[in-house]
Amino acid sequence: MLTKKPSLAKSVGRGVVAGVAGTGVMTAFQKFVEMPITGRGPSYAPADFAEKVLPVHPATQQGRTQLNWATHFSLGAMWGSAYGAAAHAGLRGAKAIGVVFVSVYTADVALNTALGLYRPGSWSRQDWTVDIVDKFVQAAATGVLYDFILKPSAGR
Repeated sequence: MLTKKPSLAKSVGRGVVAGVAGTGVMTAFQKFVEMPITGRGPSYAPADFAEKVLPVHPATQQGRTQLNWATHFSLGAMWGSAYGAAAHAGLRGAKAIGVVFVSVYTADVALNTALGLYRPGSWSRQDWTVDIVDKFVQAAATGVLYDFILKPSAGR
């Protein structure tokens, strides 16, 4: 039986769902593993990014926290869409996770640096490790969720 390849839109849509769920996995990893080990407090980098690129400036801390969460998961959805596009092109598993992680992570650091939000030249070894490991957890979880839980197959 010949199976029909899902459309690019379906592949990217699955990627978005996987990216949001992968971001949930990363968030749990940060809260229950990484932050207790490192002693790092919550990050407002997503809110900083949103405030820099959008005409959005919450007046309260609660508003800023909500913006932070919305941006955090929106960025995860974008990482997931990249995985969906890579999967549509035929990449899967560790190879896809590696390609997407390197591409999106590099763009993330470059964009945030260009916007003046990141100063990677001043980051400690721990800062680099935390940033890379946390975001790799997101990328890996997204890939696993996409490939094994959402099971992109014909007719879906």
